[in-house]
Amino acid sequence: MGSPDMTSVSVSFEVRRQLNSMRALGNYKSVDDLILHLLKEHRLSQIKKDSDALQAALSGLGGVDVDALVQKLGLSPFKE
Repeated sequence: MGSPDMTSVSVSFEVRRQLNSMRALGNYKSVDDLILHLLKEHRLSQIKKDSDALQAALSGLGGVDVDALVQKLGLSPFKE
C-alpha cells in the first residue's frame, strides 16, 4: 500500500483515498454502501464455495443404497 515508513495516519489517509476512489468508480452513495456491497459479495462467494463442496460430497454418495445402509447400522425407525 505504501512505503514501510508510513505512519498510521498516512496509512489511514491512503486507505480513505482508495476507498473513496472505489466508491466513485462504482457509483456508490457512500463508503459504507461500498463496504456493505463488498461484504455481501464476500458472503455470497463463501456460500457458493460451501455449496460446491457440498454438491461434490453428495455426488460421491450417488451409488450408496441408503436402505441397506440404514438396515446395517440398525438405525431404521421401522425395525421389525
